[in-house]
Amino acid sequence: MLYFDERTITVSIDTDRCLQCRTKACIAACRTYARGILELKDGAPSVDHLDEEGVKRGGTECLACEYECLFRGLGAIAIDVPIKGLPEYLARRGLPPADGHEA
Repeated sequence: MLYFDERTITVSIDTDRCLQCRTKACIAACRTYARGILELKDGAPSVDHLDEEGVKRGGTECLACEYECLFRGLGAIAIDVPIKGLPEYLARRGLPPADGHEA
């Protein structure tokens, strides 16, 4: 698994699943719609060529990698976009947490 933080999002990539992917659509999407922070390394996406600050500075939070992986890849990417105050808002209204799990 690969995890990295951009400014306000967390990206997780199941790199084992990526090894089976033929399209590597996330890499192309990152180059096309963002600043190309994802690079292919040993058959899977990587940000090893950047330090933590480089990832945060270079990441545009465009979500293109997740979208392309879902529709043209193997669904190996998940992006967590926390919304400040959402858990409290849902709790006040008696609604389940946004992640689908009971509190």
